[in-house]
Amino acid sequence: MDETLLMIPGPTNVPRRVLEAMSAPILNHRGVEFGEILEDTNAMMSEVFQTNNESYLLTGSGTSGMEALLANVLEKDDKVLNIVGGKFGERLMQLTETFNGQSIELTVPWGHAVNPDDVKKILEENDDIKAVTMVHNESSTAVVNPLKEVGNVLKDYDALFLVDTVSSLAGDDVKVDEYNVDACITGSQKCLAAPPGMAAITINDEAWSVIDKVDSQTYYLNMKKYRKSGDKKPSQTPFTPSVSLVYAMQEALSIVLEEGLDERIKRHALGAKATRSAVKGLGLELFAEENAYSNTLTAIKMPEGVTDSDLRGTMRNKYGIELAGGQDHLKGNVFRIGHMGMTGLNELSMTFAALEMTLKELGQDIELGSGVVALEKAYL
Repeated sequence: MDETLLMIPGPTNVPRRVLEAMSAPILNHRGVEFGEILEDTNAMMSEVFQTNNESYLLTGSGTSGMEALLANVLEKDDKVLNIVGGKFGERLMQLTETFNGQSIELTVPWGHAVNPDDVKKILEENDDIKAVTMVHNESSTAVVNPLKEVGNVLKDYDALFLVDTVSSLAGDDVKVDEYNVDACITGSQKCLAAPPGMAAITINDEAWSVIDKVDSQTYYLNMKKYRKSGDKKPSQTPFTPSVSLVYAMQEALSIVLEEGLDERIKRHALGAKATRSAVKGLGLELFAEENAYSNTLTAIKMPEGVTDSDLRGTMRNKYGIELAGGQDHLKGNVFRIGHMGMTGLNELSMTFAALEMTLKELGQDIELGSGVVALEKAYL
């Protein structure tokens, strides 16, 4: 295999159309032509977020979007309810503390989804909570949190609902307006299947009313500056953007909408179902609880007697397929398969054929073909 097949929770393999778009000549980022590209890309971004709000591209990874969520709404000692059930929920809590907020942590066991009733209970006990943060799809655990249900809880409270959809947007249902999300972010390199290095954020009127009253603690990610520059004709960004990555995002979003957002989400759901079927066909154990399975990646418990370096090393070095390991205390205990972006039956078939051979070589008692057959049956 000439290129490594990326079966990880981002970055994902990028379509040739998107790569070719990046080779277009660099334009003046303050000029009319680039402004039209930026406006078109931001409009498609809002369509994928399923919102009437304006959206803004940020030159930075998904973490830049996470920082923008909090740095623009927090003042010293503001209370934030941080839902923490994995590494990225932890990151939002750490950012809360970085920007001098007072974190109230709702701890969720890794592998489990948050219970909306627990969110409601804390809000009832703390009527001065300014915001609630949640990672929709926690890629460190392959768990999806109940976005719609938590959003329904927030309808009855003044707290802003700040949501990370970095690893779920365009791969699972994210309806920003319908689900009462006040500010939402995503990243380029996951389900959108664009190269790493861009984030996007959308903000509703309720969140803007808070942002407008806050003396933002960030310079580069100051969203008032993004709104002011975005309102110009031609539309601009406040600072020099990655022009080539904007081209890539425009093309990637075009591909999403050509496929159809609903169809793309269905495709991700089918890939997730097939992956879980293949895992069970091999006699392996899923990490996440049953009612919290992610649409975009799957975490699998490491078989007894197999090391992470042997399993993922063989997959990478012998078969040219990259899987992800566990994070934090899950390191060495789970491995993760990403099935997001343009991933489908072909890529999953290659992955499970190689995984079967890898496990057999490592002394596991499995029947060759059992995982691939289960995978194929799910697609029939």
